[in-house]
Amino acid sequence: MITIDGDYGEGGGQILRISLALSAITGEPFLIKNIRKNRPNPGLRPQHLNAVNALAEMTSAKVRGNRINSTELYFEPGEIKGGRYVVDTRTAGSVTLILQAIIPPALHSDSDCEFVITGGTDVSWSPTADYFKNITLRALREMGGNVRMEIVRRGYYPEGGGKVVVRTQPSQLRGVKFEGIDEEIRGISHCSNLPRHVAERQAETVKRILEGRGYHADIDVKRERGVSTGSGITLWCGWKGGSALGKKGKRAEVVGKEAADELLQEMESEALFDRWLGDQMIIFGAIAKGKTRYTTSEITSHCRTGIYTVEKFLGSTVEVKENTLEISGKGPM
Repeated sequence: MITIDGDYGEGGGQILRISLALSAITGEPFLIKNIRKNRPNPGLRPQHLNAVNALAEMTSAKVRGNRINSTELYFEPGEIKGGRYVVDTRTAGSVTLILQAIIPPALHSDSDCEFVITGGTDVSWSPTADYFKNITLRALREMGGNVRMEIVRRGYYPEGGGKVVVRTQPSQLRGVKFEGIDEEIRGISHCSNLPRHVAERQAETVKRILEGRGYHADIDVKRERGVSTGSGITLWCGWKGGSALGKKGKRAEVVGKEAADELLQEMESEALFDRWLGDQMIIFGAIAKGKTRYTTSEITSHCRTGIYTVEKFLGSTVEVKENTLEISGKGPM
């Protein structure tokens, strides 16, 4: 059994998500203590609990401590089973953070998987659904991961109610030395239960700022009716992205400027990946066959926490030199 300190590094839910994924893949049970110990609401929150329960269902796991606010969890997995799984957070819990936990095991399942997840598609402190679909999953497919994602409807804080459908096929990832890809800037500006001009103004602001810096952006504008009310915009260019969310009293032009500034900051870096993708791809490199190498704009504390967790299960795996990560994959497993 592997014991994990949930308070290591930034001490967030990432430690739990990676532990769940690698436990399912390796078959190693684990005990994690001090889950989110120093957060305002310590212990398991709904989105974390949904990830635990989803992996427990996929692997017929023995679990103790899977309840809200629990700061300790024991997880002993069985075999990973394909099939259709429905996960309803009943909150604005991030659907992409749940996907971070379940996609790596799904690639090792005995058959295809379909995940129908309801919650927050565009919420704070997590990748937006558009970022995950157009950057994270694109990078994963480069490594041989067969994953497709459909964004059915948006979900914003606090109501949630967004819905995504993700389909996976068993895949043995291969190590990749990532290189540059097309530099076209694309994006999606969206709103729900608000006038269309909100999403249009977000997009127009981004285009004006980027054109002032010599860039052209192709941005789709989408308006829908849904469970929750909100707006947001996500931009991507190669392996880099930027996003921002609206809220009551926040002008659409401010939302657009935040997203444009975030993308431009990443594009100023000579690194290949933005700081978020550099973090998210660690686990995929670790379970791949062969070496994965990329540069990232920043080695964040979140990134170092991910490395700690991966190496608790797989041993010395990740070498960091300045802003370059070289991951010696342990696959096939």
